[in-house]
Amino acid sequence: MNFVFPPRAVPYLRILAQDEVYPVARIFCVGRNYVAHAAEMGGEVDREAPWYFTKSPHALAQCHQTLPYPPGTNNYHHEIELVVALGEEVFCADQNAANAAIFGYACGLDMTRRDRQQDGKDHRRPWDLGKDVENSAVVGPITPVSNGSDLLGRRISLNVNDELRQDGSLDDMVWSCAEIISHLSRYYHLGPGDIVMTGTPAGVGPVQVGDVVRGEITGLAPVMVTIGPAEA
Repeated sequence: MNFVFPPRAVPYLRILAQDEVYPVARIFCVGRNYVAHAAEMGGEVDREAPWYFTKSPHALAQCHQTLPYPPGTNNYHHEIELVVALGEEVFCADQNAANAAIFGYACGLDMTRRDRQQDGKDHRRPWDLGKDVENSAVVGPITPVSNGSDLLGRRISLNVNDELRQDGSLDDMVWSCAEIISHLSRYYHLGPGDIVMTGTPAGVGPVQVGDVVRGEITGLAPVMVTIGPAEA
């Protein structure tokens, strides 16, 4: 079989202290998984079940880069999130099986064209222009679960130019990682290469050209990116 043009390179994430890398197949994102963030966005948490949106794998970006301010927005927002990387196949799984399928965790930034997202909300249209943005899934190195699987009490925070913007605890997540993966596996055959961005605490806000954004979760490698000028 011959391709009419060379296929894109497989996007990947680095693994802490390893030479091997983690190829990314799909990016799932959980909406409104922190009560205070849902409130600041003018909504409420749906406690019946988690809900999702997606980003294209090629929205993935490595941290410690300068990434261009995206086109089509004047209101580009930061959102710090815990990222879960799967290492085993899972389908219609209970929470124990879902938890066992986790390969590792990472810090991530779900960067968002907030004005384009609001357009979608206002007109009852999809959020793709707001969320599925090139370079908008910035993820730090994965820490394998054997190096730190207990998430209880871990702080999650974000600074812009050393100013604290977001500060919370993973205990504040409405839906745990195991609950999310178990629920999501009712609708998809999940497996190695699938990552889940699990939602953001309150305090999201805009970034400007020149800003240095740094997100941290206790015990995980931080994620950091510099916002560069828009491309001509």
